[in-house]
Amino acid sequence: MIHTPGHTPESICLLVTDLRRGADPWFLLTGDTLFVGSVGRPDLPGHERDNAQALHGSLQRLLALPGDIEIYPAHFAGSACGVGMSGKPASTLTFEKRRWNEALTLPVATFVDKVAGTVPPKPVEMDAILRANRGLP
Repeated sequence: MIHTPGHTPESICLLVTDLRRGADPWFLLTGDTLFVGSVGRPDLPGHERDNAQALHGSLQRLLALPGDIEIYPAHFAGSACGVGMSGKPASTLTFEKRRWNEALTLPVATFVDKVAGTVPPKPVEMDAILRANRGLP
């Protein structure tokens, strides 16, 4: 488990190793932190600029992993959880960094401006979703 705050303070990614195949990590379940072609939106819990900065740091930790690791995000094109997501359900860290995902190449200040400034409208039921996630009525 890798703590990857940014989309939410509690966000995590799961690094999976198949010991039958060897000791090296095999793939990464990125949740709402990293998508194919995009990154998670930082605004849902509020404090979008602070969360965008945390998200940048989280992504840098992921990019330090071996580039051939496959990534499997929680969503793809059509989701309100990010902007510019691909319809492709999986990728690799190297492909995202070098060929597809511009956000992964931006310095932190530019990343924060871009990611915090281009979020789509929040889902209509967002407040109810957040209350339910927190176990509130």
